[in-house]
Amino acid sequence: MLLDLSEEHKEHLAFLPQVDSSVVAEFGRIAVEFLRRGSNPKIYDGAARKLNVSSDTVQHGVEGLTYLLTESSKLMISELDFQDSVFVLGFSEELNKLLLQLYLDNRKEIRTILSELAPDLPSYHSLEWRLDVQLASRSLRQQIKPSVTIKLHLNQNGDHSTQVLQTDPATLVHLVQQLEQALEEMKTNHCRRVVRNIK
Repeated sequence: MLLDLSEEHKEHLAFLPQVDSSVVAEFGRIAVEFLRRGSNPKIYDGAARKLNVSSDTVQHGVEGLTYLLTESSKLMISELDFQDSVFVLGFSEELNKLLLQLYLDNRKEIRTILSELAPDLPSYHSLEWRLDVQLASRSLRQQIKPSVTIKLHLNQNGDHSTQVLQTDPATLVHLVQQLEQALEEMKTNHCRRVVRNIK
């Protein structure tokens, strides 16, 4: 699977051939540090002064490299696919090898960092439901007003939480149809390919 880089990312990475390979390696270290601790403008300013370029140019170069490494690590692309993805950028063979080495050296660490950054979402535990029908009120003697009350029990990090939802049957039927449509969509080849690459 090849990476599909946008024109903006290609522009950001276009700065890399203009600098020495040791600078590219340092940019790779800064990119991994960027994932761990976030952006640090002081590092960009210092590197910009040494290279006699603007701080934005350095920042864009690091961000482009960060995107390249994170997307490659997320998809766990092979060495050959990575080389083919970078080959499209038109870099020298030495720079391509250096980028490949950066990817191979850091992909496990990047995947670990990305898994720690992923939100910890609650998971389903159980569900209780009740159908209520209001047959009359003081102002209207003959009316039928159904409502469905749902009590959803969730687990998150060993903690149990409860959400109570209430809706009318028409909205509930629409919700069920949308969820069934999403499940059918998950059976398509495209979705299977995407899910397989995410894992």
